[in-house]
Amino acid sequence: MKEIKNPKRPLVYYSVIVLLVIIAFNLIAVPAMANAQVKEVDYGTFMSMTDKGDIGKVQVESNQIIFTDKANQNFYKTGVMYDPDLVARLHDAGATFSSEIVEQTSPLLSFFLTWILPILVFVWIGDIMSKKMMKGGPNSLAFNMGGSSAKVYVKSADGIKFDDVAGEEEAKENLSEIVEYLHDPERYREIGANMPKGVLLVGPPGTGKTMLAKAVAGEANVPFFSMSGSEFVEMFVGMGASKVRDLFKQAKEKAPCIVFIDEIDAIGKKRQGNMYGNDEREQTLNQLLTEMDGFEGNNGVIILAATNQPESLDPALTRPGRFDRRVPVELPDLKGREDILKVHARKIRLADNVDFNKIARMASGASGAELANIVNEAALRAVRNNRKIVEEADLEESIEIVIAGYQKKNAILTDHEKHIVAYHEIGHALVAAKQTNSAPVQKITIVPRTSGALGYTMQVDEGNHYLMTREEIENKIATLTGGRAAEELAFNSVTTGASNDIEQATKLARAMVTRYGMSDEFDMVALETVTNQYLGGDTSLACSADTQREIDRKVVELVKTQHDKAIKILTENRAKLDELAKYLYEKETITGEEFMKVLED
Repeated sequence: MKEIKNPKRPLVYYSVIVLLVIIAFNLIAVPAMANAQVKEVDYGTFMSMTDKGDIGKVQVESNQIIFTDKANQNFYKTGVMYDPDLVARLHDAGATFSSEIVEQTSPLLSFFLTWILPILVFVWIGDIMSKKMMKGGPNSLAFNMGGSSAKVYVKSADGIKFDDVAGEEEAKENLSEIVEYLHDPERYREIGANMPKGVLLVGPPGTGKTMLAKAVAGEANVPFFSMSGSEFVEMFVGMGASKVRDLFKQAKEKAPCIVFIDEIDAIGKKRQGNMYGNDEREQTLNQLLTEMDGFEGNNGVIILAATNQPESLDPALTRPGRFDRRVPVELPDLKGREDILKVHARKIRLADNVDFNKIARMASGASGAELANIVNEAALRAVRNNRKIVEEADLEESIEIVIAGYQKKNAILTDHEKHIVAYHEIGHALVAAKQTNSAPVQKITIVPRTSGALGYTMQVDEGNHYLMTREEIENKIATLTGGRAAEELAFNSVTTGASNDIEQATKLARAMVTRYGMSDEFDMVALETVTNQYLGGDTSLACSADTQREIDRKVVELVKTQHDKAIKILTENRAKLDELAKYLYEKETITGEEFMKVLED
């Protein structure tokens, strides 16, 4: 990593430091040492020594009395009391006494502190500023005072190559062209083609955007400058802009190279357009736009940036000529998850019979970072169980840990609660099994988890599933209501255990009406927009209050219809519901195969 060295300190700098140490010593250390030699006594002891004549010098101050014994060998102090006869008693005792004299600061010291010291400080600052300005221009001071944290890897970054990044084949294919250009730029110059100035990596957190950027540098074997967007943000206006200038100056000196700005949304958010918007972040963004315009596409400097909030970026930053190419780095599909698991499994000792396809199907929707965590959790579980090899069961359990948390061993349910949870989970599984186009049941458990779940039913799709029909969503809502429906049938009452099911069913039903165009009343009209695609998928309604009331009515109707369907399915299969609930109650955890075997007997 390249470091910026500080200039040699001038002599006046060290002189000021020594002077400040001496002043501090005189103001703090010397009085402290003096006070350490004075013994504190009560006022009665002081009066007794005075009456005995065993007292020497006395100094009466506003808040204390300092005195010595007759031989002047020991110093004492005591608090001041109301004592109108004190002077007479001290006189009779033959003591030498005086009142406090307010000492004024030495004129020489006062002159030094008021005039000389500030002048020396300003001379020191001026000396630094002049040297900085002579060396790198007026902005280099701000850059160094802001603390440059740009990292430059002269060789390939951490040895990472494309083979180390699995599950993002489309993104690697898009980025491989940049590697080819950095290897042989003359091919592109001959035909007159310009490489993109900037490439924007867009996707959810944990999908490997930063690792892909390092892999590009590793494949091309060129210097790799890495800096986070938040590192440009400074307290003082102008410092972030100077950091941008310095970063691009270093990049041009080491071209061909790659500049990577992680979380670019920290400095690249849309400008508000008000006339008083000359803040630090906006100046930093303006400088970044200027720098990207300041070099040609064939100068060998490629800018990579990553964000999971592309909709928040300023249009001037994402237009052609700046970030010309946008590379999606999405959540991996089934094959991608399987490949990622295999890459991370290289680092651990693994049993030979592990079915990565099965594990990948169970981890549907997981990002690359979550899959890496799943493999690591499996290795930790193997160590906890005193084994030296990770087995398939470890990986399965680690997926459950990521989904629902660790088993909560100290959570002891009553028999009645265990019966309710067993019926609830079998209700989900039974409704799913009796509907077409539902994902097969993989596992059912009533063991409480640290996430708060008292049990759960895991369904696993056989392959990739990108589209959902109206019937499939309705079946999913029916499955979600199956737990509550089972409680109603078995116990003729309801509990709080269905809160998460209710939330998910409501979300699906609302999306059917507002976003998917799956209602006859509103047809293909978008009533809701997604404002944050990669960070939670927050939505906002774009309709009148009357329409919102109609949406609410339709959502309630959709959920109620599927709830009634779930009750009907369970009523028709009541004997199997009771049998399976009893079986789950006794076993606590059953597999999908065990569930289907009992159901089909």
